[in-house]
Amino acid sequence: MTLARKPAAAAVLLAAVVAAHLLASGQPFGAIAGLLDGAVSSQNEKIVWELGLPRLLTALLTGAALGASGYVLQATLRNPLAAPEFSGVNPGAVLGILAGLSLGLFPADSAAGALAAALAGGALGGGITWLFSAHRDPTGLIVYGLLGSALLAGMTTMLLAYQPSRFGNALRWLIGSVEGRVWEHLAFASWWIVAAIAVAWACSGLLAVLSPSDDHAASLGLHPGLGRAIALTVAIALTAGAASLSGAIAFVGLVTPHVARRLGGRVLTAAFAGAIALAGADTLAQLAGHLLNGTHRLGVPTGVVTALAGSAILIRLGRSQ
Repeated sequence: MTLARKPAAAAVLLAAVVAAHLLASGQPFGAIAGLLDGAVSSQNEKIVWELGLPRLLTALLTGAALGASGYVLQATLRNPLAAPEFSGVNPGAVLGILAGLSLGLFPADSAAGALAAALAGGALGGGITWLFSAHRDPTGLIVYGLLGSALLAGMTTMLLAYQPSRFGNALRWLIGSVEGRVWEHLAFASWWIVAAIAVAWACSGLLAVLSPSDDHAASLGLHPGLGRAIALTVAIALTAGAASLSGAIAFVGLVTPHVARRLGGRVLTAAFAGAIALAGADTLAQLAGHLLNGTHRLGVPTGVVTALAGSAILIRLGRSQ
């Protein structure tokens, strides 16, 4: 039985991850429990409210967006290795953000500017994949997605090499980190991500029709190219929302759709699995920061944890194909 059919089990798992994440920040449990009183009084409570909770919600929202995006891409392209980072969408979103910052189109702390730039860049990267999908079997499009991703990553490297002084926080966007987000960023990005996940859920029937084959979709009266364009647009919207908050978090969108399918779930299960996975990865990142530096402020970026874990899982997935 899936987590979607066991809301109690899902709630317990979510509560455990939330508690572990907040405690890993190094704040005493009393400060965390004190927030339940409805007042932020002590210094520790202020730290939890202004830093700990935004970081946790950033991880949950980013993971949910990437999990849902990965599910949409794998169902649409009919390839178990399809993911935002391997389809040109995630690298394009990061390139869009860095290009926007380079051109001075928006300030570094602008949530709206980052989202708009990520959408433009993600559309560029996803558009490359879509052009190939219009005339080729989508099951082989991952190769073209990888080539497009490499091209976009090269363009990002050139941009950084040309203007290195303008990107003091470029590591955040390139590797991926959920640290440093505040309530203002979440207030803008959360509605976008929640709305995009709702649209992806509404497209579950479309994905079910596209998944078997183009002939199957056509026999049911759906134009495969149009259906794929709609699904890829939803995936771009989800990935752009995640990138505007946390940069290029890798492998969450690859792995969690497989978890969802094993549980018998679809988009919402993938989103839930992504949220739990990224919050768990950030908990490990904070603990690693304590071990390596004695403080999470100099900790390991979350993207490093997902990259290390995801690489091992990718190798296993590749051998099983």
